[in-house]
Amino acid sequence: MSLADVLGQVMSVEVTDDDALTVHHDGTFASFRTVTIADGLELVSLTQALAWDLVIDADLRKTVAAQAAKTMLGTVTLVEHLDGGVDAERADVVLRYNFPFAGLDDQALQTLVLMVLAAGAEVRRALLA
Repeated sequence: MSLADVLGQVMSVEVTDDDALTVHHDGTFASFRTVTIADGLELVSLTQALAWDLVIDADLRKTVAAQAAKTMLGTVTLVEHLDGGVDAERADVVLRYNFPFAGLDDQALQTLVLMVLAAGAEVRRALLA
């Protein structure tokens, strides 16, 4: 069964032309890609956008660092806009998580994904508080 089929049982999933998946969860959105690393080793790469176009200041950096330190499922990262223009002082915050696709039954995969997405949504609430 495909990743889209498994996740589609518990959430709405959009499939793009290049087989990436997009889901929306609690004010965030996430992209999933399945990547073959070696024979028999497929990883799911999850990138969840938590907040975007935030003004960069010391408080934002401190909040992102605190959330990154306490998040167990994924890596929380501040992604600064590097266009050199007005947007250069703005940033997005994303959560990234990679995990093996093979070996997880449907329920375990669904549970893991929902736990990661919930962790991201919690970080979003802390950022926007």
